[in-house]
Amino acid sequence: MGLCFTKTYEIPIATASVKRPTQPPPLPPLPPLPSLPPPSLPKPKPMPSSSSLTKTPSSANIGPILQKPMCDINSLFILEKELGRGQFGITYLCTERSTGIKYACKSVSKKKLISKSDIDDVRREVFILQHLTGQPNIVEFKGAYEDVQNIHLVMELCSGGELFDRIITKGSYSERKAAKICRGIVNVVHVCHFMGVMHRDLKPENFLFVSKDEDSDLKAIDFGLSVFIEEGKIYKEIVGSAYYVAPEVLRKNYGKEIDIWSAGVILYILLSGVPPFWAETEKGIFDAILQGDLDFTSAPWPSISQGAKDLIRRMLTQDSKKRITAAQVLEHPWLKEDGEASDKPIDSAVLNRMKQFRAMNKMKKLALKVIAETLSEEEIKGLKQMFKNMDTDRSGTITYDELKHGLNKLGSKLSETEVQQLMDAADVDQSGTIDYIEFITATMHRHKLEKDEHLYKAFQYFDKDGSGYITRDELRHTMKQYGMGDEATINEILDDVDTDKDGRINYDEFVAMMRKGSHM
Repeated sequence: MGLCFTKTYEIPIATASVKRPTQPPPLPPLPPLPSLPPPSLPKPKPMPSSSSLTKTPSSANIGPILQKPMCDINSLFILEKELGRGQFGITYLCTERSTGIKYACKSVSKKKLISKSDIDDVRREVFILQHLTGQPNIVEFKGAYEDVQNIHLVMELCSGGELFDRIITKGSYSERKAAKICRGIVNVVHVCHFMGVMHRDLKPENFLFVSKDEDSDLKAIDFGLSVFIEEGKIYKEIVGSAYYVAPEVLRKNYGKEIDIWSAGVILYILLSGVPPFWAETEKGIFDAILQGDLDFTSAPWPSISQGAKDLIRRMLTQDSKKRITAAQVLEHPWLKEDGEASDKPIDSAVLNRMKQFRAMNKMKKLALKVIAETLSEEEIKGLKQMFKNMDTDRSGTITYDELKHGLNKLGSKLSETEVQQLMDAADVDQSGTIDYIEFITATMHRHKLEKDEHLYKAFQYFDKDGSGYITRDELRHTMKQYGMGDEATINEILDDVDTDKDGRINYDEFVAMMRKGSHM
């Protein structure tokens, strides 16, 4: 099994009358990313000043790439056999020492991260994996770790093999099977786009089956070329893989619509066993893509339904502005399960994070709000785009109806009571709507709690006199600003957090509270 590496394969040609294309040379390497524009949303208010903690973080052990404390991966995981190898590193089977659970670990050699662009690419991949984890059809991300030699990305082990290999074995799929696989792929595109991510390298090699079962779920595994979508930005870098690249990428003027094109190419291959655009050379493939002629006359196309061909035509529309969107693909009659959308509710990562937030004590909610206000633009890029997607009237706040509609678009089917409960939990200041910082607070990935600097800032917010302890009075004073300073709430928090029962909260107790149950 290969994980998160780009490799080039030939697609097998199903019919003897078609000449088999030779393997195209690799595409040009990803150029350095352009500098990011300033955020369009208002910057959060600065943190309140506070005395230094008696205990300060040591910068000596902070990793230069991930910018968090380095650790020995072997103390947490047993690295076992090699699963795959790529340009930057090796993927291993690994077992978590504390649980015995098996994962895949992609180890990237820091020696190969030569330029600032290389380092930025690794950081961005980590941010994107953290942002998307928890979504159906996307690999679960366990965590990123740094030691002296390597960066280790640990994620769910998908042992069913690549979609590519199953295509090779089968030659082509029935329409029903192809529709199921296409739903999984387009679900990934839909979730990515709604959550502010453009994948940029969709191909069968980048999807793995969870198990060997015939009906196994499919998961996207490689986000190495993915980027956070920046509104109004025109993308120009030529990235991707030859057979699957959209025409506008070759014209160096594209946006998120390229992912639908790539998914359309995969669907064409699933049904026929051959790529829609091919030639003996890379230039020939690109010329065919730019010309855009689709062959629906050769076998097996005469026996394939008009609905399937209609969907492929819409996905492989040359003009990206006229191309069908991910949401529209999922509503296409041919793709719907048994002719209708499935009623099976899906718990999206966003919904799960909001549910987890709702269950937290009020001190932790407030501490997360402090952390949200200090996160960098890079750390909240995807959430910022998702907030804009939910804030349909562009008011700067999310109403009950907008929250319900946004969660529905992510596949969650909730009762009005459930939506109202999430709304009440996220609306920390009880204004009746969810503002930008409240949304970030309730939906940010808890990986943000790995960084000591974030936790120190939140602790200092409560520890007004810098003593290294949060007293009952300090807790009451801070919570009262948000209408939460009643004695019952204070007692509940101290009972939960003050484990040594000395009537105050020290830093270790605070950190334990913040990291407790923080897996979403």
